[in-house]
Amino acid sequence: MSTTEKLNNSRKKMAIFPWIVCGLGALFYTYEYILRISPSVMSTELMQAYGISAGAFGNLIAFYYYAYSPMQLPVGLLVDRYGPRRLLTLACIVCAIGSYLFASSGHIGVAGFGRFLVGFGSAFAFVGVLKLATIWLPPERFAMVAGLTGALGSIGALVGDNVLSGVVAQMGWRSTVMITAVLGIVIAVVILLVVRDSRSSKAKALDRRTSKVDMAEVLRGMFVVLKNPYIWINGMIGCLLYLPATAFAEAWGIPYFRAAQHFSTHEANYAVSAVFLGFTIGGPLMGWFSDKLHNRRVPMLIGGVIAAACMFIILYVPALPVAAVYGLMLLLGLAFGSQVIVFAVARDISTKESAGTSLAVTNMLIMLGGVVFQPMIGMLLDMGWTGEIINNIHIYTPENYRLAITSIPICILLGTGLILILKETYHNDHEEYNPS
Repeated sequence: MSTTEKLNNSRKKMAIFPWIVCGLGALFYTYEYILRISPSVMSTELMQAYGISAGAFGNLIAFYYYAYSPMQLPVGLLVDRYGPRRLLTLACIVCAIGSYLFASSGHIGVAGFGRFLVGFGSAFAFVGVLKLATIWLPPERFAMVAGLTGALGSIGALVGDNVLSGVVAQMGWRSTVMITAVLGIVIAVVILLVVRDSRSSKAKALDRRTSKVDMAEVLRGMFVVLKNPYIWINGMIGCLLYLPATAFAEAWGIPYFRAAQHFSTHEANYAVSAVFLGFTIGGPLMGWFSDKLHNRRVPMLIGGVIAAACMFIILYVPALPVAAVYGLMLLLGLAFGSQVIVFAVARDISTKESAGTSLAVTNMLIMLGGVVFQPMIGMLLDMGWTGEIINNIHIYTPENYRLAITSIPICILLGTGLILILKETYHNDHEEYNPS
């Protein structure tokens, strides 16, 4: 092989390697999303194994968000300070340990702690991918990587809903979760061996010098963001519009379709998968629509109204054909995809210096939906429970499910109303937003 051919091969490898690095980070994000939604496909088995009610089940799976939501604030600083390679490796191992504890424990408290560890490790996934993209790829590729990573998360949900349910049916829920734990260790080893924090030792040395964070400056910037009421309003809008994912699709969707609509396990899985597919398309589409329209509020208002209408139809129109439910769930995902616009609003209402903190606070507030609504819907189910237990499983009526889950479209409409409080934030020059 000639010297020219060797150089060409070397250049090709160097061109591909950044995508491999970012792809491995995205693989971890897909993996953690599978872990996030996995309890929904084994809800009956978990409630039977621990002899727990819907309220206790909702609290158990919400332990993921008890860790994930508050960790959104420090995770960016940690990734900047210590680099994505080490943190993503450790985070993936923590997810695997949490999955092992969840699978092997006979005590619900230990299972809850395992779920907490899964949420803690998962908090690093998305930010870690974005950090790898800033290191390895040119700036014009950043938005594409962010969009593709979000799409891979939805693909993880699709895999979790359809593949895991089959494995649970064949092997049981404990063996299924144990397989995910082993998979986490494999991914962690690959990340450790392949991913690098910088292109060269010189760049690495520069990163170490520039990664020292002035904590006082960080805290001052955080205080400025937290005292801005429009950050909180915007974050709550995102939280309420995202409830079809955090409260319904990730937790109570499959149990609802099986109990209230009398779907088979596969039909329930496909119905929930449709909402993730819709969101995969709707998020980028609504973001594009917002930029094209030069307006943030209108797409969110439209999306919120359509999302609430879809949920009310699914809950209260009797004898819907399965195909109609699939279509409504797809439309629901497309509609609440408008939720992603709150990140653009967060950027618009912040200074350049505080934009990162503003985005972190916004994401934390959005994830509070899982913290509050996953256990709350379980508690609402318990309030209507008639006391019937079969084979150590609490039995809830279709009406119990409808009344409990009705809290979701009501809150979507509440979030849609909050949009009216925000003044339009779209600015071509992205000047600092002044709500007065």
